Amino acid sequence: MTSQLRARARKIKLLLLDVDGVLTDGRIYYLPQPGGRMIETKTFHARDGLGLKMLRTAGIQTGIISGRTSPAVEYRARELEIEFLQEGILDKIVPYEKILRAAGLRDAEVCYVGDDVVDLPVLRRAGLAATVADCHPLVRRHVHYITRAPGGLGAVREVADLILTAQGKWSQALGRLRSPA
Repeated sequence: MTSQLRARARKIKLLLLDVDGVLTDGRIYYLPQPGGRMIETKTFHARDGLGLKMLRTAGIQTGIISGRTSPAVEYRARELEIEFLQEGILDKIVPYEKILRAAGLRDAEVCYVGDDVVDLPVLRRAGLAATVADCHPLVRRHVHYITRAPGGLGAVREVADLILTAQGKWSQALGRLRSPA
């Protein structure tokens, strides 16, 4: 971790995530239901979930901004006690600013992880802009950190570990998970 990356990560009080391609591998599964209906399902990685829980125990808030709406995402957000959830909005600056106001934070205190061109406006504003290993090539030029893991396969955990390590909170967060107060 470079000193500049560490300095950015030390300031983070909120981790915001895109979903498709970041919290998931980007694939969308449709399952047929009686009457010709289809339901959408997504796959999430357990390590990413643990990383989000560790952030919460360390006092770092979490949130999701997704261009799509999904009952699976809503369920996962509740399960992980994610504080902010904004779905169904492709222009992500509007929900980003809404979340910033609600959290009382500045751009420098936000890490945003996105993987595609619709994430660029938020990535350009975030104090720590991150992307996944298999992101759209254009996104790579606008971030401070690129994970080794692809989206949906531990990339979020990698970013969580980076933030916790830079802030000296990794062991403390792990300890709180082992023995809740």
